Amino acid sequence: MRVVEPYVAFLRGINLGNRRVKSPELVSHFEAMGLGEVATFRASGNVIFADPSGDPEARLRQRVEAELEARLGYDVTVFLRGFEEVAEIAAREPFDAAAIARSKGKPQVLLLATPPAAAARKTVLALAGPDDEMSFAGRELHWLPSTGLSETEVDMKAIDRALGRGTMRTAGTIEQIAAKYCGS
Repeated sequence: MRVVEPYVAFLRGINLGNRRVKSPELVSHFEAMGLGEVATFRASGNVIFADPSGDPEARLRQRVEAELEARLGYDVTVFLRGFEEVAEIAAREPFDAAAIARSKGKPQVLLLATPPAAAARKTVLALAGPDDEMSFAGRELHWLPSTGLSETEVDMKAIDRALGRGTMRTAGTIEQIAAKYCGS
């Protein structure tokens, strides 16, 4: 008997600008790909699903990206995480309570395709402002900005150049997804 792997797909660039996709439409696209138990979480490109094919993660990601591009007419970068990995990300506490209380920003998680090399991590950590805190774990950058994201002076394009494309979610969003879907 094949084990059906549950995933969360974090989509980059969904529901920004003219790229609007309602949740029922996104669900129907994933179901048309043969994926099951499809649900969305908020309107920011978080799709929960099971893959009955058992494809390796890299092949599944490529398949979902290609299908979404064909269906939506634009490139959508997909960052997949299995339920266990989402639960692990949600359980991390890279910043102490005092730092979070001092910050005017919310803890953020930048999801990446692969774990970054040491040189890339060093480059990104050097981009942090004096009151920003950053920490790497696996394929994620955890960031406690000193301000809200719209006010930050951290060069997000430089982070993309150093790490490759990623997609940002608040730590709270990841925690809520983990609690609702991943058994944490």
